[in-house]
Amino acid sequence: MICKKPEFKLDPRRTAIVVNDLQVSNNSYPGAPLPRPTMTSNILRLLAAGRAAGAQLILVHSGGAPDGVDRPKPTADSPFKPLAPLPPDWSELIPELNRQPEDIVILKRQWGAFYGTDLDLQLRRRGLKTIVSCGIATEIGVESTARDAFERGYELVFASDAMTGIDAECHTNSIERIFPRIGRVRTTDEVIFALEP
Repeated sequence: MICKKPEFKLDPRRTAIVVNDLQVSNNSYPGAPLPRPTMTSNILRLLAAGRAAGAQLILVHSGGAPDGVDRPKPTADSPFKPLAPLPPDWSELIPELNRQPEDIVILKRQWGAFYGTDLDLQLRRRGLKTIVSCGIATEIGVESTARDAFERGYELVFASDAMTGIDAECHTNSIERIFPRIGRVRTTDEVIFALEP
């Protein structure tokens, strides 16, 4: 027996498109399994469609104090380290995102975009119930933010070809094993179509 997916439509007035960590420090990020240029192209198409449909765009970037004193420094077997030395403008959003005055920008100091930020407040005050997630890295920022959103009762959609990971195996684990348990996994084209009237 073939199980059909239910019709997939999104109400743009209740939808936020959350882009994780498309910032200067990730310009050289190779991406796995999806090359960064392909991912970025899909994100830009998704953002253009979201703007046109009236969805709320939320651009999340990592940052904080220059000495890193306000970011986690866990005692860990394999602590996360940047892929390259951080330039002075490392936290700035890439210009291709075409940030507009109505876009919400969230500065985070850890992997997830909820803890220590006003993301939840911004979503709830606007009556936004659904989050479309994309960006870098699938298994880190995207998944951490998604887990927090799930626990707060948001509906989740994952634009699977508008995100990429540090490691292909970890990316695949998130896409195939984690995200389907907490939301709906769709392609960029499917999300764009779902936003159309």
